Amino acid sequence: MSFDPHSEDSPLSAAISQRDAHVLDVVRSALRKKDVLLAYQPIVQCGDTSRVAFYEGLIRVLDETGRIIPAKEFIDTIESREEGRLIDCLAVELGVASLVMEPRLRLSINMSPRSIGHPEWETALERGLLRDPTVGERLIIEITESSALLMPDLVSDFMTRMQRRGVSFALDDFGAGYTAFRHFKDFYFDLVKIDTTFARNIDVDTDNQVLMQALASIAQQFDMFTVAEGIERHQEAEYLNKIGIDCLQGYLFGVPSVSKPWEAQAGGAKRPLFG
Repeated sequence: MSFDPHSEDSPLSAAISQRDAHVLDVVRSALRKKDVLLAYQPIVQCGDTSRVAFYEGLIRVLDETGRIIPAKEFIDTIESREEGRLIDCLAVELGVASLVMEPRLRLSINMSPRSIGHPEWETALERGLLRDPTVGERLIIEITESSALLMPDLVSDFMTRMQRRGVSFALDDFGAGYTAFRHFKDFYFDLVKIDTTFARNIDVDTDNQVLMQALASIAQQFDMFTVAEGIERHQEAEYLNKIGIDCLQGYLFGVPSVSKPWEAQAGGAKRPLFG
C-alpha cells in the first residue's frame, strides 16, 4: 500500500495541523494581551552606509514565556485569517506611534493585501494619517510581490488612494517568485526591495551578478528606488554600490531590534540619525 504524506490522515499532516494550532494559540494569546511589538532594522544608503535612509518595522509577538517570536514563524499560518488582519492593525498603530514620537523618522511597515478594505485596519491607518500631517509622507507600506499579484486591481486602487496622501509603497521580495512585469505599469511602486537570494555572494557569483543587474535595470526603468536585501558581507555591499543600487538592508548594518535604534543614536552614537 502506498503512503501519501499529504493525506489528511498521514502523520505529517497531523503534525502540521498540530503545529498550526499551537501557532494560532500563541498569536491569539499575544493579541489578547497586546503582546505585539515591532523590531526595527535599518536600511542604509549604498554610497554611505553610515547613513540610514529609513527603518523597517518587523512585527513580533511574545509567547507565554516572554520569548520574542519573529513573523516568519507565524505569518503563513495567520495570513488568511482574522488574526492576520489584527496583526496588520497593530503593526500600523505601532508604526504610526513611532513616526509621531520621532518626527525625523521614515519607517516601512509590512501589510497583506487581504487587509485592504478591512474596517479595523482602514480605521487604524486613517487615524494615523490624521494624527500627524507628516506621517503619510514618512510612511512606507511594503507588499510582497506574490501577494500583490494575487489581487492586482485591489492593490493598485489602494496604492493610488494612499499615494495621493503622501504614502509610499515598496514591492518586497522582488524576484523571489513569479514576476509579472506587465503589472508594473499599473502598480507604480515607489521602491523595490530585491530578494535576498540575488545579493548572496554577489561579488563572486556571476549568475547573481547578471540577475541582480537585470532586476535593478527593470526597477530603474520604472523609476523605482532600489533596495538590496540580505547583505551580510562588505564585499557584497561594495559590488552593489558599484552597479548603482540605492540602499542596502541586512545583518551587516544591523539586526532587527525591539529597542528604538534612533533613540540610542540620539544619545551619543556616532552614526547619523537619518541621511
